[in-house]
Amino acid sequence: MLHIINKSPLGNNSLDSCLRAAGSGDILLIEDAVYAATKGNSMEGRVREAMSRLKIYVLLPDLEARGLADRIIEGVSKVEYGGFVDLVAANKNCQSWL
Repeated sequence: MLHIINKSPLGNNSLDSCLRAAGSGDILLIEDAVYAATKGNSMEGRVREAMSRLKIYVLLPDLEARGLADRIIEGVSKVEYGGFVDLVAANKNCQSWL
């Protein structure tokens, strides 16, 4: 399953809820959720722990738009818009966390 998160972990608990509920699959961080993929944020430890059971992706254009491309956590995969489409096509189900 592909889990899509678009809210910042600093003001919303969508990512935290997803990490608790998702046993396996892919997570794609888009829009303000890309802050969770950066070093030094409050969710970094949780994201690193989740990477043992989940594949975590970040939408590169959103990361770049926020000036964060050089702060990405090692092991988080960057994707362009085409990669976003590929993830949707590769996963039988998609869940957007609001």
